[in-house]
Amino acid sequence: MVNNQQDIAQTGLIILAAGSSSRLGTPKQNLVYRGQTLLQRAIQTALTSVCHENVVVVLGANEGVIRPGISDELVHIAYNTLWQEGMASSIRLGITELLNIQPSITGAILMLCDQPFVDPLLLYQLTEKRAETDFGIIACAYRESLGVPVLFDASYFPQLLMLQGKEGAKKLIKSFPNDVTQIAFPLGAIDIDTIEDYERLHGH
Repeated sequence: MVNNQQDIAQTGLIILAAGSSSRLGTPKQNLVYRGQTLLQRAIQTALTSVCHENVVVVLGANEGVIRPGISDELVHIAYNTLWQEGMASSIRLGITELLNIQPSITGAILMLCDQPFVDPLLLYQLTEKRAETDFGIIACAYRESLGVPVLFDASYFPQLLMLQGKEGAKKLIKSFPNDVTQIAFPLGAIDIDTIEDYERLHGH
C-alpha cells in the first residue's frame, strides 16, 4: 500500500436510497428523526466523514418527492430508472457514477438511509481497517450476520457491476469469505422497514 491516508481519502461512498419502502407504505427516505429526514441524516453523516469528497446518492422510487429535500446537498444525485429490478441496479449505477466522478477511486462504501445510527466514526473505522489490513471487504457485524455499511476494495467493482435483481452486498460477502473482515456495529440491527420499526426508533 503506497499511502494509507491517500487510500482512505480515495474511498467513495454510495447511499442506496432507490427503494419503494413497500412494507412501510410511505417513502422511508423522508421519515423524520431528530429534526432531519433519514436520507438527510445519512447524507450529513457521509459529508462529515472521510469520504466527503466522493458521495453518490442513488434515488429511484418516489424520486420526485425525495429529491427536493436533498437537492442543495453537496452530493452527486443519480436517478436509477431500473430501480424496480432491485438493489443490484442501484449498486451498479452507484459504482458507475463514482468512477465517473473519481476514476482513481480505491474503494467504495455501500450504505443505506434507514440505519440512523451510522456515524462518521464508523465510516472512518471501515476505511482505517482497509488501510491497515489486506482484506478487500470490510463489513459491519450485527444480529450475528455481516452487512452494510460495507467497504469494497476497487478490485471488487467488476463483481459489483455484475450483480443482478435483488442481489446486494451480501452476495459478495458470502462469495469471498476469506477476504472479509468485520467491524462490530450492534446498532446496525436497527433499521426501518415498518411503521413499528419507526415507532421503536423514537425510543432510542
